Amino acid sequence: MPQEKTNAMRILDRAKASYLVHTYEGGALSGVAVAASLGEDPGRVYKTLVTVGSPRRYYVFVIPVAAELDLKKAARAAGEKSVDMLPLKELFPLTGYVHGGCSPLGMKKAFPTFFHSDAEGGTIFVSGGKVGVQIEAACSDLVRLTGGTFADLVRES
Repeated sequence: MPQEKTNAMRILDRAKASYLVHTYEGGALSGVAVAASLGEDPGRVYKTLVTVGSPRRYYVFVIPVAAELDLKKAARAAGEKSVDMLPLKELFPLTGYVHGGCSPLGMKKAFPTFFHSDAEGGTIFVSGGKVGVQIEAACSDLVRLTGGTFADLVRES
């Protein structure tokens, strides 16, 4: 049975961007578990995080699954004094995506999007827009289609 297209896939199709679809058992919600399910290096598998800055200003950050978003660096990249993680209950109404299936492509509205600088060049994996589906695509295409930029976003270990 062919893979059902998600909004993220349709956006890539319309842009004539090449990508590969990878599926995994939907129970793995931790990004590291998803990377393991795919047999991929966690450094190539990215998670999409949504934050809120000044009232009703939202930002999207795409970082490696094993990394932690540095909120100070994120705020600096967004030009805000501070940002906080979006409460989980607000994720679906705001983006149209659920936890574990949030893609930087195809949200209900376009938000400023930032990719961790390590993603520059090559391909990365991001959520395909639903739990159990990952898209492997050129980071340059993802940045172009989201209007994104690169920034140092993760907490140093």
